[in-house]
Amino acid sequence: MTQQPPDRRFETRHSASARGVVVAPGLELPCLIVDQSAGGLRIRLDRSFALTGDVIVIDLSRAMAIECRVAWNKGLEVGLKQSGQTSLRGLVPSRLAAAREAFRRAGG
Repeated sequence: MTQQPPDRRFETRHSASARGVVVAPGLELPCLIVDQSAGGLRIRLDRSFALTGDVIVIDLSRAMAIECRVAWNKGLEVGLKQSGQTSLRGLVPSRLAAAREAFRRAGG
């Protein structure tokens, strides 16, 4: 029997299973938010793609733009460290204009 590696998180993870969109300069990919903690989240992409740097994950059900830095990639899954979140309802800062447009295109 194989043993699971120890969980290195300090915060509790919560299952999410929410539709999302990953937005970065020149990139817009659908994703599934698999789980989330206070400090980060894990997403699953439809296809293998090596994300790097800073990205914004849009949680479509909550209309939230979650600003993140990519921590790891493993196949279709990506681990992200969260740096902040902003509602996409109403006025948004200019740095989130592309996220707002992606949210609208996705039906938000």
